[in-house]
Amino acid sequence: MDTVRIGILGAARIAPAAVIKPARNVEEAQIGAVAARDRSRADAFASKHGIPKAHNSYTELVADPEIDAVYNPLPNGLHAQWTIAALEAGKHVLCEKPFTANAREAEAVAAVAERTGLVVMEAFHYRYHPLAHRMREIVESDELGTIARIEAALCFPLPKFSDIRYQYDLAGGATMDVGTYTVHMARLLGREEPDVVSAVAKLRTPQIDRAMRAELTFPSGHTGRITCSMWSHWVLQTSVRVTGDRGEMRVVNPTAPQVWHRMRVKTAGKTRTERFSRRPTYEYQLEAFCGAVLRGTPTLTPPADSIANMRVLDAIYVAAGMTPRGA
Repeated sequence: MDTVRIGILGAARIAPAAVIKPARNVEEAQIGAVAARDRSRADAFASKHGIPKAHNSYTELVADPEIDAVYNPLPNGLHAQWTIAALEAGKHVLCEKPFTANAREAEAVAAVAERTGLVVMEAFHYRYHPLAHRMREIVESDELGTIARIEAALCFPLPKFSDIRYQYDLAGGATMDVGTYTVHMARLLGREEPDVVSAVAKLRTPQIDRAMRAELTFPSGHTGRITCSMWSHWVLQTSVRVTGDRGEMRVVNPTAPQVWHRMRVKTAGKTRTERFSRRPTYEYQLEAFCGAVLRGTPTLTPPADSIANMRVLDAIYVAAGMTPRGA
């Protein structure tokens, strides 16, 4: 096998950017099928995007012998169920973030992945871009000295409250949507697994957070803060800042650097700017997924990393006096 034939679960809005367009520029990837709950919607999606096959159901797609892997962009609350179904059907899985609704589900998915020996990769696309590699490299190089604090923010306005991202039964909430990135970046640059010290939510309903801010502490003593929002006075933010006793690194738009980004590193009274590829993060991600499937190349976002991320997300909800999703 020299090509990974990918089936898409659901006619999701993210699918064209995440896998369909990138597959045109990644030689080892091929989009082979799509399924939706409504066959007419699957047919229309397949026709629009040049996908050769549309299936009547998710079950039919994961059973398709002409599909090697599944891209799972379904609502958060369905991630575990259909990732496990795909694995049991012998398919590798690229699963959208958040990996599952909670850490317990993430552990269940990881156990099936271990038993089947198949690739499961969480789609934190930013992690595969050279900018993310460089952020981690700078922190590890000791250029900033002993790290004191990491602050990550991702906020955007989503006033459409009927959106599935505001539904508790589908594991919705700001922390489960944009907050997943901020937690992941804090862990990436903190280089340890944090404890949640406190969290304050802004609520849409008693069960759904429209925004969240949480304070973290790491075993080595440095601290962190994550800020995320889908509807609050934190209207539009996308940044990460790392402060050490020798300097500071600030990055604007670390999650979509192909659109626009800025990295500034300040040490010894001097400030420099670094620039990176405008190639889409999703293309790097798809290359990594295909490499893992075809050659066994380790991924940067395996199930163990996903479990660790979900544990922090669960802890944030508990610290905010809320119920973790799916609990």
